[in-house]
Amino acid sequence: MDNRFDFNWEHINLFVAVADQGSLSAAARETGVSQPTIGRVIQALEADLGVSLFERHARGLRLTQQGQDLIFHARTMAVAAANLSLAAAGRADDLAGNVRITASQLVATYILPPLLARLRRNEPRIQVEVVATDAVENLLFREADIALRMVRPTQVDLIARHVADMPLGLYASHAYLAERPAPETMDDLQLHSVIGYDRSTLIIEGARQLGWEVDREFFAYRCDDQVVAWNMVLAGLGVGFTSQWVARADDRVVRLLGDLSLPVLPVWLTSHAALKTSRRVRYVFDFLGEALSAMGR
Repeated sequence: MDNRFDFNWEHINLFVAVADQGSLSAAARETGVSQPTIGRVIQALEADLGVSLFERHARGLRLTQQGQDLIFHARTMAVAAANLSLAAAGRADDLAGNVRITASQLVATYILPPLLARLRRNEPRIQVEVVATDAVENLLFREADIALRMVRPTQVDLIARHVADMPLGLYASHAYLAERPAPETMDDLQLHSVIGYDRSTLIIEGARQLGWEVDREFFAYRCDDQVVAWNMVLAGLGVGFTSQWVARADDRVVRLLGDLSLPVLPVWLTSHAALKTSRRVRYVFDFLGEALSAMGR
């Protein structure tokens, strides 16, 4: 009897995604494949394999014993397929084609567009896809070809270059300052509306490094989305922190407490090692590295 199993590589990836995410809906958000499609794929896999892969529990789905026995092999296959794709992409010698870049919401909104406009003038054959997210994208599985991150990546098989340090500053709009005097010391901020993060503690931790004890309730307006928080500053709701690279391009704001020593954010440019042999990805990687380094000088 022929027991061979004709599988689809993408179906194996979806099996791994459901196992990792714990539900069909979460796997759909992670992969961009619809929940009904993933459900049909899992049912088809179970029928083809003759085993039950998942069982329901209060929080979603978990692997059955048979599923646990198979998931290691599925992960190995998913990594092999990803490496095959990377190796093929790495041999691409034509500048024409797509390059997928992931960056934070703030960087993707305010910093990348003018750089990409220059890239377009220099090399119009390259098409760029931008993934604006504060989540760490997985370069191994081709969720992006190049990543701009504010932390050094820890994944294996990645090439990372520290291209610049992004300075931070404290800003307020002209409209906001027309109604109250600008702060002259950190203590003066107690008299102002300060815009901060909601769940993130980055600003609170940075303030503590400066010897300034504040908590979440100190902020009059809170949002973890840095683009929204910056637009709150522009709207005159209060004073807020952002990258000097972003603020110096907007004449609607004034930098406050210019002698305040704020931490800098390291800018890391990252790509998978196999993709560094792609002429197109290497071109964009080097272009961004030079442009960002120039911004940091």
